[in-house]
Amino acid sequence: MLGLHKLAIDDPHGRDRKRLVTFVEIDRCATDAVAVVTGCRLGKRALKFRDWGKVAATFVDVQSGRAIRIAAKESSKLLARQMHPEIADKNQQQMLAYREISDDDLFTTEWVKVELPPEEFPGYKGDRVVCDACGEGINFRREVRRDGKVLCRGCAGESYYLPSHQ
Repeated sequence: MLGLHKLAIDDPHGRDRKRLVTFVEIDRCATDAVAVVTGCRLGKRALKFRDWGKVAATFVDVQSGRAIRIAAKESSKLLARQMHPEIADKNQQQMLAYREISDDDLFTTEWVKVELPPEEFPGYKGDRVVCDACGEGINFRREVRRDGKVLCRGCAGESYYLPSHQ
């Protein structure tokens, strides 16, 4: 909500829905919250995931080119304990305190520049190429070109899986 406010995006699910691209830096519940609040989704090419293990997100207004990165402050956990020592459950303690703590005590904000090539924009319809090794289609310039061949990232050696031969 803070990122939307700073960018003056009032209706992310309606008239402003194509103005926003959001980069999230963690695969935890905060990412789900960002998606719900902003309306940005992976399937719409408006939510981008970077596995940096940080509770942070960068909100990009593609119309104006402005972008702001917002990160959770670690100090907010201690502040929550100090505010509500009577609550034993850490999650309940944080849930209550985070509703009361100011944005400045919860987050760091930084105006940043994000270069978005055309294939990163929501709704981009780009060329599709075929991997010379496995025959699978590759979208959005994600191919690797090596020794005159077009390869998908898996065939180029970047695979996250190995065949199991079951």
